[in-house]
Amino acid sequence: MLWVCRHFELNLDGGGRGRVMGILNVTPDSFSDGGRFLEVDDALRQAQTLVDAGADFIDVGGESTRPGAEPVEPAVERDRVLPVIRALSASFPSVLLSVDTRRAEVARAALRAGAQLVNDISGLQDPDMASVVADAGCGLIVMHLRGEPRTMQSVDLSSPDIVVEVLRHLASVLDRAAAAGVSPEAIAIDPGIGFGKTVDQNVQLLARLDELAVLRRPIVIGLSRKSFLGALTERGTDSREHATTAAHALALARGAHVLRTHDVGAAIDAAAVTAAVLRPVGQRP
Repeated sequence: MLWVCRHFELNLDGGGRGRVMGILNVTPDSFSDGGRFLEVDDALRQAQTLVDAGADFIDVGGESTRPGAEPVEPAVERDRVLPVIRALSASFPSVLLSVDTRRAEVARAALRAGAQLVNDISGLQDPDMASVVADAGCGLIVMHLRGEPRTMQSVDLSSPDIVVEVLRHLASVLDRAAAAGVSPEAIAIDPGIGFGKTVDQNVQLLARLDELAVLRRPIVIGLSRKSFLGALTERGTDSREHATTAAHALALARGAHVLRTHDVGAAIDAAAVTAAVLRPVGQRP
C-alpha cells in the first residue's frame, strides 16, 4: 500500500505495523489540549516531544472540531496554523507535516508554508478542496462526517448499517477526488469515529474496520481520548489513555495503517505489540 504525500512516499504494509500521527492543536478550545500550544515556541516544544516519542507525522489544527464547536473564520485559522507550520517545516524537515482543515483557502496557504498533507474531516465539503490538493500534488485524508462539528451529534444519527454508510460515502468522495485530478495514491481514508456517531456505531466501526479494505486505500484512525471511550469506561478526557491504547491495538489488528493520537509513545508501543502478535508464527521473536 503506497501513500504519496508530495516528496514523501510511505509504504504501509499493515500487519499491525502502524505509523503514528501526533496531534498538535493550536486552538483555544480543542477538547483535550485546547489553549496549551497557542504560541509558536510552545507548539515547537510540543512538536519536539512528539518527534522524540517517534511520531511519523505532525497534524496541525487551527479549528476545534469537537462536538458542538463553533466554526472560526478562515483568516483566524490561517493566523493560527501558518506560523507554526513554517516553524515546523524549518525545524523538522524529515517529518511529514499535515494541516487539519476543511477549508480550501487554509489548505492552500498551509501547503505553501510547508505542509505536505491535508487532513480534511469534512470529506471535501469545500468544493475547491480537491483542486487545491491536485494542484499541489500533496497527500489527502478524507473522512466521513455527518453535518459539521457544531451539529454532528444533533443530526439524525440513525443508520441501518453504519459501516455500509461509511463505505458508500467514502467511495463517493474518492470518486470526486479522482475526477478533480487527485492521484489515488495520494489519498487515505478515515471512518470518522466520534464524528456524528453513536457510541454503538463507533464500536461497530472499530470492530468491522477491516471491511474498509475494499477501498484499497490506507486507513487513518482517530481514537485518542474520544468520548465514546469515556462512555465505555466512565472516565474523563484526561483519564482515557489506557482505553485509547487498547482501541489502538484493536484498530491495527483490524487493518488500520495510521494512528492519529495525542499520546505518541503509547501508540507506538501498541503497534509494536500488535505487529509481533500478528506476525506469522515462524517470524515471531
